[in-house]
Amino acid sequence: MYAWIWRKLPFGLPGKIGGSIVLIGSTFALLWFFAFPALMPLLPFNQSTIDSNPGNSQETPTPDNEESGEDSDGRVDDYDPSDYELEDSPEPSQGQ
Repeated sequence: MYAWIWRKLPFGLPGKIGGSIVLIGSTFALLWFFAFPALMPLLPFNQSTIDSNPGNSQETPTPDNEESGEDSDGRVDDYDPSDYELEDSPEPSQGQ
């Protein structure tokens, strides 16, 4: 099939290379703008199966969103890395 397309492209080698680029680009554009958007509702990319409580069958109560600093998506708004640093960091040992 590819040999048939190559033989049918006009204008010698430069035309065949240019025609091949146009065919590949148009195929990519058709897939990107028409085929993939049409298939997107059928694909399960937004259906997460990650459990928020792994290994625990009982639901644990969680605080309200305002108290925990989480928004409706469960993301923490006011993250401060210094809250999670150790107060007494171990000193690096010398001479090992």
